[in-house]
Amino acid sequence: MNCWNNLQISGWAYPTLVLCVYGFFTMMRPGEPFLTPYLIGPSKNLTIQQVSRQVYPVWTYTNFLLLIPIFLMTDYLRYKPVIVLQGLGYVVCWLLLLFGPGVEAAQFAVFSYGIATASEVGYFSYIYSVVSLEHYQKVTSYCRSTTLVGYAVGSVLGQLLVSLGNVSFYCLNVITVISLAIAFFISFLLPMPQRSLLFHENHLATNHSIDIVPAVPLDSGNVSSSCIISDERKRDRSSFLNGIYQLWVDCKECYSSTKLIPFSLWWAMGTCGYFQVISYVQVLWSLKQPSKNFTIYNGGVDAFATFSGAAASLAVGHISFSWSIWGELMLGLFSAVSAGAVYLMDLTADIWVCYTCYVVFKSSYMQLITICTFQIAKTLSKERYALMFGINTFVAVTLQSILTAIVINTKSLHLTITSQYFVYGTYFAAVALVFLTRGIYSVFYVKCRMAEEN
Repeated sequence: MNCWNNLQISGWAYPTLVLCVYGFFTMMRPGEPFLTPYLIGPSKNLTIQQVSRQVYPVWTYTNFLLLIPIFLMTDYLRYKPVIVLQGLGYVVCWLLLLFGPGVEAAQFAVFSYGIATASEVGYFSYIYSVVSLEHYQKVTSYCRSTTLVGYAVGSVLGQLLVSLGNVSFYCLNVITVISLAIAFFISFLLPMPQRSLLFHENHLATNHSIDIVPAVPLDSGNVSSSCIISDERKRDRSSFLNGIYQLWVDCKECYSSTKLIPFSLWWAMGTCGYFQVISYVQVLWSLKQPSKNFTIYNGGVDAFATFSGAAASLAVGHISFSWSIWGELMLGLFSAVSAGAVYLMDLTADIWVCYTCYVVFKSSYMQLITICTFQIAKTLSKERYALMFGINTFVAVTLQSILTAIVINTKSLHLTITSQYFVYGTYFAAVALVFLTRGIYSVFYVKCRMAEEN
């Protein structure tokens, strides 16, 4: 039994396997691509306006408010409790979607969904605290691949059940709850990490140092149990303050690099627009082609877009290219493609054109975020990469909250969903203009310097 426990704690295969299985079942949600038709259908009978203006914005604001606290809590609690919280958040969300009546229940469901998505940092950071450095690349690919496969399997399963089995959206959500409940119980099987990146970096060393100190009788007058407890509290407090200080120092050093700032800037701005587009795309599809008159293919389109984006990201990773010179220009070009796709989604009346534009948009984003990711990751340590991931995501969610408050929740505007997508297209056009201008300048600057040196 002790050998098995040691294997669970020290080996890399067991935690990787458990985390991958957890990630698969967490993302295997066949009801999600059909969430808007479910909410506006007979099961919930909400209106399009209620869903887009009162329900979905709750996720944005919840993510914004909880992202930084959960980011800090994740490291301090050593990841596993936050992963358990994520699993619980998803389960509560879909239980409320199944059994909760009215707008308020849907809002609480989306609030729980926001808690779960804000806790994703625990899933992607956990593995680095339980495996050694030489396994980082391998286990990262495993964990990310299983979430991708899980999402695609869920989307395809949902589409097949709707198209071929004539299964109701309610039953899809029942299957989703079962998958999420499995993931929630699997999360308890994860071994508890003994260290973290910030607050418990020297946890093991501290424990070892205590073990080798000669024992002193408590009644000898040299030490008391209250002194030991006081020392432990001081050490915990010092560890927390040192972690916050190190976080601040790393943050300043990361964002003082002129090479990384453009990629971090696009990461935040692009992710903001991406979140906004995918959050309301089902509402747009419902208006373009009501489900009463058309067999919905949301699941199939979502799965195809995911696979296309993954293939595009894989291709980018194998292209030999001077990204330090041409990277910003490529960010601008593909941002222009994204802007064109979103504009066409707004203007077209054909649902299939809208579906196609969504595939192009999602593939373009996944390409660009891959470029930003490896440009940042190759120059930073794992600890600082996790920090920039958290900060860039927080900036993205902050921008998204501002965009949501202006475009959706401003009562004086009352923009329709198509007008909102015109705004999102313009947003990506502005991002494209900034990066195209910067990219052209950078290329000419490098070329001129090379000419002068020659």
